[in-house]
Amino acid sequence: MTKLKLDWGVAGLGRFAENSFIPAVGMMRKSSVNAVFSNTNERAKQIAEKFGIPEYYSSYDQFLKSDINAVYISSRNADHYSQVIKAAEAGKNILCEKPLALTSTQAEEMMNICKANNVLLCVNYIYRFHPLVRKVKELISSQMIGKIVSISASFNVDFPPSENFRFQKSLSGGGSLRDLGTHIIDLLRFFGGEISEIKGTVDNIIYKSEVDDFAAAIVKFRNSGYGYFNVSFNCKKAFNTINILGHLGAISLEKIIGVKNVTAKLTILLEGEAKKAFRKRGNRLVYMLRSVQKSFLKNEDPVASGYDGYINLKLMEELEKQNNFSK
Repeated sequence: MTKLKLDWGVAGLGRFAENSFIPAVGMMRKSSVNAVFSNTNERAKQIAEKFGIPEYYSSYDQFLKSDINAVYISSRNADHYSQVIKAAEAGKNILCEKPLALTSTQAEEMMNICKANNVLLCVNYIYRFHPLVRKVKELISSQMIGKIVSISASFNVDFPPSENFRFQKSLSGGGSLRDLGTHIIDLLRFFGGEISEIKGTVDNIIYKSEVDDFAAAIVKFRNSGYGYFNVSFNCKKAFNTINILGHLGAISLEKIIGVKNVTAKLTILLEGEAKKAFRKRGNRLVYMLRSVQKSFLKNEDPVASGYDGYINLKLMEELEKQNNFSK
């Protein structure tokens, strides 16, 4: 039956849920947050009171019994597996943070259980939803720049080791590759199609901790050309760009990766034509929520699905295995 409105429950109340996700839902006409869950009752109560959310819980099972029909899972990576499965068995459509799970085996099981319970599973690959990223996808599909030769992308930030769960391998699964690389691998697949090979390095260059602070790889697209990416937790300043080369032209995207609330730039170079540049400011999160809301309300396949989360995990695991960073 087609739903008229999404009643969200938010599981995991970190900074992104508090400062970005819940406020963004408040901007949606057909969505609201009806319940929140945290392992700590005080935190759940604090967020509920801050945003006027009717219900809050420190029991995940009780949370799933509340008046919600969709769940956003923003908890630690290690919690995604059990929380997605329980939400699916409770009949809730699910938006899960990336990476989908700690392992591709877990991700595959999560997909299968969602399918068995007739619920939709989305992964928050938020960069897919920026208007200029969507436009680049259209330009590639229309063959404007011809056959893809190469796509390069980078995502570098400074994130020194701390008490954050991302620096505990048992809770995160890995460092810069799992946290940032999953986004970039997803964008490479979004633009270039499925990846048949991946080779590269996962390492610690600046910060020594349980998890990597740098990863880089070359990938081969199944249909055409190659991709290159690098990600890191160890750069205080970086040009995080996407460059796409085709045999008929080139496309560049700037100020998309690792920034928010700024004007992004799309540049197109074609043989025999003047350089064209387009600028657009867009709230990726709101665009993502509109897409997910449409999928959930109309029971349509999502733009970024559980399958995408599964494939991206398989590729990251292969790269980690090559460098003895496997779990």
